[in-house]
Amino acid sequence: MKEPMVLIVDDEKNIRLTLSMALEAINITVDTASTGEEALEKLAEIPFKLMLLDLKLPGMDGLEVLRRVTDKYPNLMTIVITAYGSIEVAVEAMKLGAVDFLQKPFDPKAVRDMVRRVLLSAPEGRPAKKYEYYIGLAKQSINAGEFEVARVYATKAAFLKWNRPEPYNLIGGICEVKGDRQDADKNYRVALDLDPTYQPARKNLERVTSRPYTRMGIAWD
Repeated sequence: MKEPMVLIVDDEKNIRLTLSMALEAINITVDTASTGEEALEKLAEIPFKLMLLDLKLPGMDGLEVLRRVTDKYPNLMTIVITAYGSIEVAVEAMKLGAVDFLQKPFDPKAVRDMVRRVLLSAPEGRPAKKYEYYIGLAKQSINAGEFEVARVYATKAAFLKWNRPEPYNLIGGICEVKGDRQDADKNYRVALDLDPTYQPARKNLERVTSRPYTRMGIAWD
């Protein structure tokens, strides 16, 4: 029997079954755990490549599990599972080292696509932990109109490379879309403080401070 590649950690039996079936359909071997404590025991025994981790667990919660495994198992990648709309929790998890996040409810195809993307990125320099990877995902999400998802990816990019202007410009644009002109202004100014020659942020700042103001024409890149 092949050693399992993915550990699924969720206290709901139906979720564990759904995720297991989704991944086994593409020949990915899995194991499961229903608590954070059980997950840590299994991680100590098997070198999993990927963990799907629900953040809301009984006893030790998912964020605590993530804190404990990030440094101890540097080759393990983690996709966290959050309730729909729990964007701030997803941001915190990404800062702690998660490589991606799923929001409930999810469909099996979305799970397979994300797991494929993360696992395929692993061998060659681990793109799933690199700045450019998250900037790309943020822009894809913006193009799809998924602005809150894009904010998580842009924040992850800024966390990985705090001195680059692109993620702050993207976050500024997302703030504008959400109607928060003040935070948009702040993020555009951060981008320009980091790189005064970065034209998308300059154009956006000029527009967001203009009279009359228009949200049309956000320069994403």
